[in-house]
Amino acid sequence: MRATSAILLLAALAARAQQASIDKVADSPHRPAFLALSQAAAGHCDAALPDLAKQFAETPDPELRRLTGLALSQCDLAQGHYDEAVPVLARLKALYPGDADVLYQAARFHMKAWNDTLFEMFQKVPSSYRVNQISAEIFEIQGRYAEAAAEYRKAIEKNPAALDLHFRRGRALLLQSHSAENLALGRREFEAEIGLNPSDAVAEYEIGQILLTSQETAAAVKRFERAASLDPGFAEALQAVARARMDAKQYDEAIALLEKVVRLQPANESAHYSLMLAYRNAGRSADAAAQQAVLDKLRQAPEGEFTDFLKRLGDKAPPQ
Repeated sequence: MRATSAILLLAALAARAQQASIDKVADSPHRPAFLALSQAAAGHCDAALPDLAKQFAETPDPELRRLTGLALSQCDLAQGHYDEAVPVLARLKALYPGDADVLYQAARFHMKAWNDTLFEMFQKVPSSYRVNQISAEIFEIQGRYAEAAAEYRKAIEKNPAALDLHFRRGRALLLQSHSAENLALGRREFEAEIGLNPSDAVAEYEIGQILLTSQETAAAVKRFERAASLDPGFAEALQAVARARMDAKQYDEAIALLEKVVRLQPANESAHYSLMLAYRNAGRSADAAAQQAVLDKLRQAPEGEFTDFLKRLGDKAPPQ
């Protein structure tokens, strides 16, 4: 039978701790740490936990502190002691920022906590609107937008006054398709969200996008302006208003808006491009050339396989 990943991790930690201090005598002050790591590796977390906690808190050896902290968090995770694991992992991340083992352990913690809590939710409150909401969110992650929209509808039926449900359903509908029917349904959901929360700038922006798709430009601009007034740091709304000002040849107003956008989002290529055009159209050739240089630098391919992967992945920022 194959060993579990937890046992493999702990065994590796114990072996590495022993190898790291192979020159130390058996009765050295590090011996309790080695014994605790060995107990944890053998699956005896109950016996190991007190010594692991003590060694993690007190040992002056940075490598042993890291190893005992990792083993301590692993034992807490294996036993479902999430509250105890949180401060251990927080301290590990503070002490060893960027450490691959620490980040891996933190990721495992969050995944296991998520899975266990989700299971508990479905077991204890299966009829709650939150179950429908979380089901919808999972469908979204899987790209199953029709199923997501259906689950959001069920959640809304159970709790019509809950914030964010109408917005999430409207977004799922638009992700499913931009058909005339879905555009109308999506707009209705965003309007309903604004009815519950009149300060929802993102819902206003989404309605503006729907109106723009439907070629109702003047109405769309009003929605973008409203979104920008509700959230002055909403870069996408500011950029949408700036495009409208560009179309109206109001270059000075467009420049002011786009300058704010690039301050908020220095890596926003489309904003820099629009700002370059606005400068050019306003007769500010030197400023346009400077923006072209910024744009050229942003468009250079990032170095390294991982950064290229991230660019291709196209991670999307969450709604504001």
